[in-house]
Amino acid sequence: MTQIAIETRGLTRRYRGATALDDVTVQIHANTITGLLGRNGAGKTTFMSLVTAQDRPSSGTVHVNGRQPFERGDIIDQMCFLRDNQRYPDDYKLKHAIRAASIFYPNWDQATADRLIAAFRIPAKPIVKKFSRGQLSALGIVLGLASRSPITFFDEPYLGLDATARAIFYDELLRDYAEHPRTIILSTHLIDEMDRLLERVIVIDQGRVVRHDDVDAMRGSAFQVAGKAAEIDRFVQGRSVLSRRSIGGLGTAVIGEAPTPEDRAAAEADGLEISAVSLQDLVAAYGLGDAVTEDTGSDGPSGRTATTHTERSAA
Repeated sequence: MTQIAIETRGLTRRYRGATALDDVTVQIHANTITGLLGRNGAGKTTFMSLVTAQDRPSSGTVHVNGRQPFERGDIIDQMCFLRDNQRYPDDYKLKHAIRAASIFYPNWDQATADRLIAAFRIPAKPIVKKFSRGQLSALGIVLGLASRSPITFFDEPYLGLDATARAIFYDELLRDYAEHPRTIILSTHLIDEMDRLLERVIVIDQGRVVRHDDVDAMRGSAFQVAGKAAEIDRFVQGRSVLSRRSIGGLGTAVIGEAPTPEDRAAAEADGLEISAVSLQDLVAAYGLGDAVTEDTGSDGPSGRTATTHTERSAA
């Protein structure tokens, strides 16, 4: 049987009349890398705060390894939560942050911390308060990975990192996870870059879970069709359409079901192309994407701006 590290039932958090998290019921499998996906303000940080007992729910329950975490030090000690806006005392330098973490986290690994500090080139002399956004993110990654906590949360861990630093993070995460399996939850909206890291995903929109599944199963549950907009109009009739986009006379549609041989034959007959859907596009199709605007630029053939609209239709 699959071991469950985190389970929530009806988890809800309201702030002065606004609902940040709404009736969230999920199970997070132990020793997996789970993506917590959604737009800014979707409720991802609120969810992590409640699970790590840094906030109390308005209603619903949280269990970590079968027990409620609030005011239970032995459970809290097994979790590490690095916020995207993690704060440190005003006089802290790198050595102070590392020393505090080595005391706070029972499974701390100093060799990992030293290697990552060198890889990210985190400066030792300035106070942390003067770090750049990227340096703060790198420090959070160091603390999260070196903590070796059985349950580790990373909240938008890549903010401010350049492409090289992000690649270091992804490689180091996979390396350390392979050597020391544990439950890792990554909050992100850079879905394409983190696609290869994730085993399971929880998609949150406006405080509610809209999809919770294995990544491969999620990809296999939909397909994309592209071609002439008029042909797509005919093809999608009677099918579960998650989203549609059009530009000029061309368009695409994401269909919320696995493609059948009949689908492929029908598409080919109409001159349409069927393809797999990327995780990024699939998450957007569940209602998390804005309308996309493509500008041809003043040097283009007409200098016009073409707008691609995302439409939702009932299954």
